[in-house]
Amino acid sequence: MSAGAAAGGGSGTARAMWRALETLHMTVYWAPEAHAAYRAAGLRGGWMGYFASRSAAMGPVPAEVVMATFYNFHPRMVRRAIPDAWGFAPPAEVLAARFAGVDAALRRLLGEWVESEEAAEAAGLARQAMDGQDPSGRPLFAAHAALGWPEPPHLSLWHAATLYREFRGDAHVACLTVDGIDGCEAHVLAAGAGQLPGAVLREYRGWSEEEWSAATRRLRDREWVTENGSLTEAGRAARDAREQRTDDLSMGPWRQLGPDGCARLLKLLDQPVRRVVEGGGIPFPNPVGLPAPSA
Repeated sequence: MSAGAAAGGGSGTARAMWRALETLHMTVYWAPEAHAAYRAAGLRGGWMGYFASRSAAMGPVPAEVVMATFYNFHPRMVRRAIPDAWGFAPPAEVLAARFAGVDAALRRLLGEWVESEEAAEAAGLARQAMDGQDPSGRPLFAAHAALGWPEPPHLSLWHAATLYREFRGDAHVACLTVDGIDGCEAHVLAAGAGQLPGAVLREYRGWSEEEWSAATRRLRDREWVTENGSLTEAGRAARDAREQRTDDLSMGPWRQLGPDGCARLLKLLDQPVRRVVEGGGIPFPNPVGLPAPSA
């Protein structure tokens, strides 16, 4: 990652910002501090913590809302956690646990950087980008955008990263829907592109071997995957176009911040991103498909 990635402008900026900010955001899913905070709040099991903490901004929603907004998990995975989670801890307590967990995790991973002038400047620029973005058609982003901004700079920066994560994610779900790709098919395509082995993605998202095979057959009928599950030329072209469209739809914050602000933010993010990676804050490869920062 480098400041030069933003200088090219266009949707390449959206992809560069996603790689940087997603690295910070994803710490909440892997950090032991977050898992401990969810247990202390009364939630049971890692997946209950995940589904409840990411959806709590929407209130005590039923499983169907989480299925719709998270999109690619098998419904039975969601139903094992939601709505039971709200009986163990109401959404406000879950959100408090989430922020407490990521606060502790970032203090461990980023060290003295959290108290630096650079952290405060990065948080200010990221907030400038995300404030006032149109929530239309972006339900998860809208819910998180309605939350108040935390005051410590490192938490404000993490909140901005979360907002962009859901802003972009909502756009990607829209693109999948337009292309007629269901949740299981999305993972078959990701595996076909080499993101992670199919067996890993299938089990991680709760799909059975039979459901995976059926999804693969449907994609073969569309001539998007081969017999062995790899992408065909047409399948790769469709995936590339979908990724490009996602990036295009995610440019609003960066047009608002402007080229100079984007270049400065990327430069400021270089150190904390590298600290997260070097501290083992997230794994590579990962189910999201986030690549490790380049040298």
